[in-house]
Amino acid sequence: MRFAHVCFTVMALLASFSLQAQENRITPDHIYHPNIRTVKLNRIGDPLSAPVITLNSGDKLELNFDDLQYQVKNYYFTLILCNADWTPAQINPIEYLRGFTENQITDYRYSSIALQKYVHYRAEIPNRNCTPVKGGNYLLKVYLDSDTSKLAFTRRVLVNSNTAGIGGFISQPVNPRFFKNSQKINVSVNTKGLNIQNPFDQLKIVIQQNYRWDNAITGIKPQFIKGDVIEYNAEQDCIFPAMKEWRWIDLRSFRLQTERVQKSDYQRNGTIVYAMPDFPRDNTVYQYIKDINGRFFPATLDNYDPNFEGDYARVNFVFPAKEPYAGYDLYIFGELTGYECNTENKLTYNGPRQAYEGALFLKQGYYNYVYGLIDRTTNKFSTEFTEGDYWETENTYTILVYFRALGTRFDELVGQLQLNSLLNRR
Repeated sequence: MRFAHVCFTVMALLASFSLQAQENRITPDHIYHPNIRTVKLNRIGDPLSAPVITLNSGDKLELNFDDLQYQVKNYYFTLILCNADWTPAQINPIEYLRGFTENQITDYRYSSIALQKYVHYRAEIPNRNCTPVKGGNYLLKVYLDSDTSKLAFTRRVLVNSNTAGIGGFISQPVNPRFFKNSQKINVSVNTKGLNIQNPFDQLKIVIQQNYRWDNAITGIKPQFIKGDVIEYNAEQDCIFPAMKEWRWIDLRSFRLQTERVQKSDYQRNGTIVYAMPDFPRDNTVYQYIKDINGRFFPATLDNYDPNFEGDYARVNFVFPAKEPYAGYDLYIFGELTGYECNTENKLTYNGPRQAYEGALFLKQGYYNYVYGLIDRTTNKFSTEFTEGDYWETENTYTILVYFRALGTRFDELVGQLQLNSLLNRR
């Protein structure tokens, strides 16, 4: 009996380690199946908002997505508490979730009038069956048939316990190298509500530009400590390339062609849209054009419900260039591509046309995007040579403050602040 008990314990530990290894390999904000489209996770009624809720506030998020395979499936979701770096926290779900760890998504509708058939799914988070009880980073996993190995996609969820005060402003960098093309974020954290012994180890600061995680700044160390206030404003820290206002295309109607649409090809089983050519902007004069900072939202101009009546189209993009960028690959980029660079949003150079070409399969809506290059040697992404960087650009910055109390096993999100480069500039 004792031998059997030891074997069972060892097997349980091995299973736990295996599950932990699987969790560590999961990529946040990633779609694992090409039939999953138009994933949006935001505050209810605000498709341009970030998936952030305040702990014990009654805030709710809504998850919407389409499955292009025209049959109802058994989708489930769960929430995994993570640390500031999005590695799973070493803590039992019963300690951070009230309710069930697994929830089936039962709200769905078949598409009705769209040529592209799909099933639209919707869920609210949190709900009466699943509510986070600790502040922190949560990884939302959506999967099939109650089997977490059949992962469909992941999304990040932030739960703010709101126990630390944050201040900040945006300034022009002093360094001449960055003075005209970058923006510097200055941060101060009031820790009066926290029991901090070592701010260098217990506090972590993350700064996002336009809700992006791919270029978020982390690992920032305090510059000054003045009583309960900790300042992060070293001259070389928290500097972002300012980019330029995002490009846009209005696809709210496939019937009415907007100024960014060159033509549309209407076929029996779908629509092909040809966007106007997008020329490089790195050497053009800066001009402010109101944008939505890289986001998109499903919408129609025909008084249809975009969730289950909006249609899809293949949208062709053209980026003229006299010759290809040597040593670089060109991508179209934004929330419409999940802020990822992969084969789906990579453009191909057409020598006879002297242009890069590519296509995305998009639902009716309004989209922001830019073109960016990935250096094949360093694998770094940049829009410097395709869009340009200008200090005057309007950007939204999000400051996230994480705190790990002594003896705890996870990083708690204790504060969040949004700054705008036009409204909070000094």
